This record gives sequence, structure tokens and C-alpha cells, in this order.
Amino acid sequence: MAYAEQYIDKLRKSGLRPTKQRIKICEVLFDTDKTFHFTIKELVKIIENQANIKVSLATVYNTVHAFIKKGYLKEIPLNASQSYYDTNVTHHHHFFDEEENKFIDIHQDDVDEVNIKRTIPGKKIRSVEVIAKIVSDNQSQK
Repeated sequence: MAYAEQYIDKLRKSGLRPTKQRIKICEVLFDTDKTFHFTIKELVKIIENQANIKVSLATVYNTVHAFIKKGYLKEIPLNASQSYYDTNVTHHHHFFDEEENKFIDIHQDDVDEVNIKRTIPGKKIRSVEVIAKIVSDNQSQK
């Protein structure tokens, strides 16, 4: 429980009560060397497998969205009905492997600046994040 106080503070700053389940959510999300991408359902499975506790989908959903509002996580909308979430909140881009249903980070320096010519009256661009959808090229399988 070396990070318990840090997680309790993060939860409170996000407007959430630090329950046992939410602290476990923090451990899975933030007590790791590598950043990762996940869906809410995937995160529930990871928590239940790693922590050996039951956690409701609603608790995970609400915690993840509170963390997004505070900037601790990033949402990556894949389409109108599916979002992934990212523990890497730095500015970067993604490949999305459509066969494996997984995101792979692309460093910002590996993508040239995107020039968008159209504007929307009364709106400004906050950020541009590229998602390149990829599939096997079947060349390496011959």
C-alpha cells in the first residue's frame, strides 16, 4: 500500500470517496511501469483478476470519467458507440489494430503537423490526435 495515500488524494481531488474498490482501480491504472489502453469492460476484468475483488461496471465507469475530467486519463473515441481510455495523457497519436482491437502509441514526433483548412464559426481546435487504423498487409505471410 505504498501508493495508497497518493491514490486517496487523487480520488478526493476527482470528487470521489476513496473506497476499497476505487483504490484498487487506482492501483491497476497507475501502479504500472507502462501506460496502457483499455475499455471499461476490460478494466473491470483486469481489476477482478488482479485484485480478486468484485467491482461494479458503474463504479469503474464513474471513476474513469472523473479521472478524465481531472486530466489523469484520456478518452479515445473509436466510433460513436465505443471508447477506449489511455493512461498516457501526453500529446501523442495512435495506430488502431483492427484485427487485434488494440491501440499502439505513436510519438508526436513521428507524425507531421496536420493542417486543417476548414474552420467552424465560434470554435477553435483544442488538439489534433491522429488515429491510423491498421490491418495485416499479408505481404509478410507469403
